[in-house]
Amino acid sequence: MKFLLQSPRRFLLAAILVSMAQCAILASMIVTRAQVLRFGQEVLLRSAPVDPRDLLRGDYVVLTYDISAIAVERLKGRRPADNIYAPVYVRLKPAEDGYWAVDEASFDPIAHQEGSAVLASDPISVSSWLWSPGNQIRLTYGIERYYVPEDEGRSIEDARNDGRVSVAIRVGESGRAQIRALMLDGKPLYEEPLY
Repeated sequence: MKFLLQSPRRFLLAAILVSMAQCAILASMIVTRAQVLRFGQEVLLRSAPVDPRDLLRGDYVVLTYDISAIAVERLKGRRPADNIYAPVYVRLKPAEDGYWAVDEASFDPIAHQEGSAVLASDPISVSSWLWSPGNQIRLTYGIERYYVPEDEGRSIEDARNDGRVSVAIRVGESGRAQIRALMLDGKPLYEEPLY
């Protein structure tokens, strides 16, 4: 403490450096999101109903997708060691109905191909039970919530449960996704700015 009182310039310099570091961290978060939204590949996903007891917490809508459950038999490549957390890489391709569906999945990174997008899931816990025949793994991609204006979530949830809500996402080179638009009956209901 005595050191700080004797050297107010050093204290001021330290405060400025800490403030600059905080600003740089916030700026990098914004730039990362903006890059995915602006330059990422557009993918249209069909939303799936969610248990009505977990529909709305505050002012956001809970979303899940057909691509969130993958049969363990569809996993290709190496089998990772038990008791680790690892992402699953999922190749999506457009189906005839315009929505994108799972083409393949792997714990190993998947090479990019023309006409497809590769999503990286949030890490999942790998253990021996995962490999039981007929088992499905549940994946999240960081796009399971969409914030809406107050008091508008209930009608969106009802439409989602009726199969009328879809989600347009953008997928970056790293496999991370951002929601670009929430669609109702194929028309944009809410759209994110591309910055």
